[in-house]
Amino acid sequence: MKSAPTSAKPVLGEFELIRHYFAAASCAQAGEGVALGIGDDCALLGLPADEQLAISTDTLVAGVHFPDFPDPFLLGQRAVGVSVSDLAAMGATPIGFTLALTLPGVDASWLQAFTRGLDQMAQRCAIRLIGGDTTRGPLSLTLTVFGRVPKGQALTRAGAQVGDLLCVGGELGDAAGALPLVLKQQHTKQAVADALLARYWSPMPQLELGLALRGKASAALDISDGLLADCGHIAAASGVALVIEQAHVPMSAALLAFAGESTARQCALSGGDDYRLAFTLPAQYLPDLQQAGLPVYVIGRVEAGRGVTLLDSHGQSVQLPHSGYQHFGSASD
Repeated sequence: MKSAPTSAKPVLGEFELIRHYFAAASCAQAGEGVALGIGDDCALLGLPADEQLAISTDTLVAGVHFPDFPDPFLLGQRAVGVSVSDLAAMGATPIGFTLALTLPGVDASWLQAFTRGLDQMAQRCAIRLIGGDTTRGPLSLTLTVFGRVPKGQALTRAGAQVGDLLCVGGELGDAAGALPLVLKQQHTKQAVADALLARYWSPMPQLELGLALRGKASAALDISDGLLADCGHIAAASGVALVIEQAHVPMSAALLAFAGESTARQCALSGGDDYRLAFTLPAQYLPDLQQAGLPVYVIGRVEAGRGVTLLDSHGQSVQLPHSGYQHFGSASD
């Protein structure tokens, strides 16, 4: 690329333009735990001696994890929210994140809107943008998030004990139920659409709940691939059986109004992108968590055995519906 004449106003090149937007974002400024952020070959994180570093990476691809030609502001929010949710699931406090962004081309207005969404969600999650990479190609984003957690207090999928309660951190199925709205295949009342679309595009990580579960929950994860599939991960890692009482799985009024009870239940059990926490909990901790106003819903229990069992309202085992979340493509995640 030729340099601009000295008498002309400099023209930002592809990578200079991107760095200009991201480095200027509020979430890219110095903050607690970040000794050195954007601008060098590596970021430097500060970690107290009695804490561990929690790290997770998520890749989001157009046409697979979100529809082609998304609203860039909403995409920025979604990218941060789904990635930080992994920190919440571990009971970790966010520190920073990196962004590897692949774009088919540079569009200043697109980047400005995307950065605003990214920055807004990052500030809500108290996490800092500390670096990344850019390249040209089909639209995709890879975020790596970093958090801190006291040694020995991280929540993991292993540890569920027979007799524990099985709980979730809120109503399920909204994001999966919103897919016909996201894809503009259906329409509904504005208030209903707004509620469902917000759960898809702006999932708020349950960081407060994750912190409150330290030292209490015996196992935890965030629901990204659907309740049944993700409970299967806890059951396998812990070597136990999880029993889910279908009638106790919470669903929102918006989802029920839009999809009807049968489809809403399918979304709540098997739909992806909830980003609520699912966790096992000794019963003695339940009252304090609920009295603190935290969203804790008991949906079942831990028993001896293997796998996941779903019970109907009469306590009878029912056949599990498809339990793996499928993205916009045909492959399961």
